[in-house]
Amino acid sequence: MANPLDANVRVRFCPSPTGNPHVGLVRTALFNWAFARHHGGTFVFRIEDTDAARDSEDSYNQLLDSLRWLGFDWDEGPEVGGPHEPYRQSQRMDLYKDVAEKLLAAGKAYHCYCTTEELDARRDAARAAGKPSGYDGHCRELSAEQVEAYKAEGRAAIVRFRMPDEPITFTDLVRGELTFTPDNVPDYGIVRANGAPLYTLVNPVDDALMEITHVLRGEDLLSSTPRQIALYKALIELGVAKEIPSFGHLPYVMGEGNKKLSKRDPQASLNIYRERGFLPEGLLNYLSLLGWSFSADQDVFSIQDMVAKFDIADVNANPARFDLKKAESINADHIRMLDEQAFAAACEPWLRAPHANWSPESFDEKAWQAIAPHAQTRVTVLSDITANVDFLFLDQPVEDEASWAKAMKEGSDALLRTAREKLESADWTSPESLKNAVLAAGEEHGLKLGKAQAPVRVAVTGRTVGLPLFESLEILGKEKTLARIDAALTKLAA
Repeated sequence: MANPLDANVRVRFCPSPTGNPHVGLVRTALFNWAFARHHGGTFVFRIEDTDAARDSEDSYNQLLDSLRWLGFDWDEGPEVGGPHEPYRQSQRMDLYKDVAEKLLAAGKAYHCYCTTEELDARRDAARAAGKPSGYDGHCRELSAEQVEAYKAEGRAAIVRFRMPDEPITFTDLVRGELTFTPDNVPDYGIVRANGAPLYTLVNPVDDALMEITHVLRGEDLLSSTPRQIALYKALIELGVAKEIPSFGHLPYVMGEGNKKLSKRDPQASLNIYRERGFLPEGLLNYLSLLGWSFSADQDVFSIQDMVAKFDIADVNANPARFDLKKAESINADHIRMLDEQAFAAACEPWLRAPHANWSPESFDEKAWQAIAPHAQTRVTVLSDITANVDFLFLDQPVEDEASWAKAMKEGSDALLRTAREKLESADWTSPESLKNAVLAAGEEHGLKLGKAQAPVRVAVTGRTVGLPLFESLEILGKEKTLARIDAALTKLAA
């Protein structure tokens, strides 16, 4: 097998274009991409689109768009080309047909005429006898007469690969040495009865023809590895493949209840994180920790730092649990790491329709640039920005009755009148002066600053939590602030 430290590393990422991209799929792409970049190798992007019933062009375009958003570049693949074109399996059918015919001619594969009902009956009988329930080799050595009889019945045949009657041992780059015995790896189908090639054929054939040296993929595919190794040996004998790649199987990503994160889980879709305003750097940083670690005392790092340090031998075989709170925390750290200009630019989509609940003409660029540095230290995902700054651009603050009920206690009207009086005479070029005004109002009513500023915050911003209050008041301005306090007093009186 290939040396994991070979300078000519070639890895592939080969998703099927079905539905929204899954975060587990992104983790697989990341580990392959980082491995290739670490070794100065080649990252091949290939599309496995032979399932016409499930694949769609929309999903294909989503995949390309998602990889670009994440910052992945590929050395060979769609829109880039390369020496092994085409990179979509649906355009490579003649290649698979040719290989299947070679396997049949060499006796490495054979036609199987068993019906579904016959297979099911024999599997049930094997289970009842306590034996392995895989394919029993019924059609392995059919005579010419038997074949003609089956054809006369009108039976259609699939093509099965003939597995060797000996154990298959290989060294997994993540799990170490593994051995599979013949009774656990029976002969398997590689071509459907209608002539359509199966994943079990097209995937290893493409890896062979594209000279892939390392296959890093999910643990759910581990059981298929001995079958592929046997097929590789046959392909090498036929001159189709040069070598067997090294395999490394990445740990499961677990969701709630320690169950494997499936496409149906709310946390699984990449689109959710993109729509919420995760930074690609933040999301990739977190996904890299699902089975790998940068160091014992550092969870936040750049993707460039990951590439410099990534070693497949350091991947942990144990399942990794997806922790949304940790993902958000790491993303928040990456938001803090942006310079102010980059942060302001990253927030732009959430300051416009359909996210923004204010009219385009109400947006004040000067106010936004002033508040952005204060917002950068408070948001977890970029979409948080909309609710944090809407008070600046709306004619009136949002009406949040829960916030109103929480902040406007008995005596709040008296406090607001005093605060208004103090703010009226404060220095509006100094947040400290505005703070002292509210502090003084609170003291007059026997309240500390935290209690005193709550009614002011809700009157002005509509919410009990938000950006630093006194900097917010300064940016909003004296006229609007006092007008909103007046409106709150009117509401309290009513």
